[in-house]
Amino acid sequence: MEPIYQLTQAAEPATKGQLPEVEVIQKKNTNKAAAAPKPKKSPTPKPPPVDVAEPVASQEPTYALPEAPGTVSISPLPGSEVPIEKIPRGVTSLSSADINREHSVIPQDFLNSRVPGVTVDDLQGNSFQTGIQYRGFEASPVNGLPQGLAVYQNGVRINEAFGDTVNWDFIPENAISDLAIMGSNPIFGLNAIGGSLAVTMKDGFAYQGGEVDTRFGSFGRRQVATEAGAKSGAFALYGAFEGINDDGFRDFSDAEVRRGYADLGVKTDNAEFHFNFTGADNYVGVTAAVPPELLAFGDKRTFTSPQTTFNDMQMYSLNGTVKATNTLTFSGVTYLRRFNQKHDDGNIAEFDECAGGVGLCTEDGEQIFAADNPGVPIDVDAFEALGPLGSIDRTSQNAKGYGVALQATETSRLFGLGNTFVIGSSYDRGEVDYTASSQLGTFLPRFVVAPTGPLLGGTPTIEPRMLSTTNDYFGVYAVDTLDLTNQLSLTLGGRFNHARIQIENEGAPFLDTLNGINEYNRFNPSAGLTYKFNKGLSAYGGYSEANRAPTASEIACSDPENPCIIESALASDPPLEQVVSKTWEAGLRGEQYFQSGLEKFEWSLGVFRSDNSDDIIQIADSQQGRGYFANFGDTRRQGFEAAVSYRAQRFFTYASYAFIDATFESAGIIPSENNPASEECPVTDPVDPGEEEPTCVFVSPGDRLPGVPRHRFKAGFDYWITPKWVFGADLISASNQIFYGDEGNDNTPLAGYYRINLHSSYNVTDNIQVYGLIENLTDQRYGIYGTYINVEAANGAAAADPSLPPDPFAEGNARTITPAIPFAAYGGVKIKF
Repeated sequence: MEPIYQLTQAAEPATKGQLPEVEVIQKKNTNKAAAAPKPKKSPTPKPPPVDVAEPVASQEPTYALPEAPGTVSISPLPGSEVPIEKIPRGVTSLSSADINREHSVIPQDFLNSRVPGVTVDDLQGNSFQTGIQYRGFEASPVNGLPQGLAVYQNGVRINEAFGDTVNWDFIPENAISDLAIMGSNPIFGLNAIGGSLAVTMKDGFAYQGGEVDTRFGSFGRRQVATEAGAKSGAFALYGAFEGINDDGFRDFSDAEVRRGYADLGVKTDNAEFHFNFTGADNYVGVTAAVPPELLAFGDKRTFTSPQTTFNDMQMYSLNGTVKATNTLTFSGVTYLRRFNQKHDDGNIAEFDECAGGVGLCTEDGEQIFAADNPGVPIDVDAFEALGPLGSIDRTSQNAKGYGVALQATETSRLFGLGNTFVIGSSYDRGEVDYTASSQLGTFLPRFVVAPTGPLLGGTPTIEPRMLSTTNDYFGVYAVDTLDLTNQLSLTLGGRFNHARIQIENEGAPFLDTLNGINEYNRFNPSAGLTYKFNKGLSAYGGYSEANRAPTASEIACSDPENPCIIESALASDPPLEQVVSKTWEAGLRGEQYFQSGLEKFEWSLGVFRSDNSDDIIQIADSQQGRGYFANFGDTRRQGFEAAVSYRAQRFFTYASYAFIDATFESAGIIPSENNPASEECPVTDPVDPGEEEPTCVFVSPGDRLPGVPRHRFKAGFDYWITPKWVFGADLISASNQIFYGDEGNDNTPLAGYYRINLHSSYNVTDNIQVYGLIENLTDQRYGIYGTYINVEAANGAAAADPSLPPDPFAEGNARTITPAIPFAAYGGVKIKF
């Protein structure tokens, strides 16, 4: 028999502390009859071939890329794992090997590559501040995007307290053990209207050894990542750290990322406990969307700066499982999370000299004063002599979150049938001190706003804000998976959610309209069936409901008469209704083994429909950087997903396609001041003299939601050219998307795109690996987010830049886009011990 290559690292990718080794082995003979003593005909008898449809018990197949876990938790806490074939909804599970194959340090990127329904959106123009969109639902670090995914780390919900945002830059990529993303499941609590994502981190029981990874490359990239794990008896210790510096591919888009994770574990025969810490101290320069005409003067150009974000976070958690009996397991988690953020945002100031020629006024004619000198008009001429007027909007939040969750899982048979019953409860509290203010400034060249003026106040939209918010979230849930037959399983479950959001004004007394308490309650049911036709084919179907309570940032910014600084809460709080989603899913999953289990083919096909009622949308104001939130009506996200993958001992490949049709299902009228196709709004109140008529877009059922590509195709492969040298590539493509602010679908969409990335590595020794990466091989230039600006105001600010011609932005073309990263190359060295 010919020898075959086997990658010994594959079976336990995180535990050996060495790069993949290669052995020459023989296929094992598992035929018991053949194993009996026989007369020897030759010194080297040839065993009979093994011809089976799947791996036999005595031979564990090892693949070039190890498989992801075959079970996932049906709740946020461990102990509730069931085989994926019994999950009645779409699910994708990724292992640390899947994550590491691209050498990406950004979790959003490998999700974008491997999950059919995921795409990355970038509202801020920095790869460390991107978000993911799953089936048209967001999990983004940007306050201002309605969030629709519940995200957990080791059982702790990490959606931030103020806006349910997700700060992906806090998670060290090298410390991730595995993750699972699935469709809407109410058991995961608030925000699971679009789905849930559970991240499991590494520990010292599963990982021993150490690694140091250094990398350098395009746009000033310098980074180092380290991890180490060890165990001794019942105790284990693990730690990871990543330090990244990047100058960015556009002006003012540099980033400094410092993040780490540590875990101390203790394990006995019947119990396991872990105390862990996650910390991050990051600075990110964001550049936001830019008019395409400006990029013609240099692809590094940005539109309005500074735009900077400082993030600081520490999270401590204690989690554990106790096996009380052979069938009963208790699990729980408690945590404390502190999050501090400061955000500066330079913007065009859409205010000017008052009609009487004295002082500064808003577009609505309200006079603006210095916050520390109310009643005294601002000398506009003195500041206009320095340059066109701008503003620097500043927000900050100091948040503390803590909570506890407990769960019991019983797996004893019910009426003689296999059964898994889970019951649990959770409580989360978030306390946030929030501030927001605007400072008068003037424009310098390259659209940089200098803070030359006073802090502004005197009107409800401009007065500095100081808010205190408190969130109390309580939930109780139960879910049961019953094997009606050996092939058919029934899952029934539900969760009751209670949310209480309190907002208190701690600023000027005339802003006491911000004070208020909002409470939301709902029970969300779920039901589903799975059917296993054979060991390689199963079907699923299910129905679920979930809800999303409006966040403090949305409730406090829901007055159209007082638009807010997006990233803040600045207005009175008309009540918002909670969003309720109702989701149907159905699909097939399959797997097939070849060559005696040494090759594996997997595939999945699923359809879904999620109908949201009272969906919350962000509505942009005419003034850059401001807007408000409102319940729109009904929206729908429906489509299908298909994925295939093939694993062998020297080759791995995958491909996926998703069709996501995200539409408005209610008619409506939405203000859109900067959309060139907008029309005069139907108003009941007369417009004051001197004010401009507001303009709106008219939405019809079936109009597409902004920012959601309908088509996504992805494919990639890894090939071991030699036992030490691997080469791989990934293709990511998406079709066009509607601009934000064009909810009526009246303008040309933002064009689709494709991107090809390459990666390769070579094992110099068992402990030293060199590798290289290329992003955007063909240097495609495209946008991944689009919105509109006030062209007249933008041309006014451009007057401060002598490198630009007069009025560089054409009337009727108010588009701005966030450009994607151009061609980039990186190289690095990994040392394992």
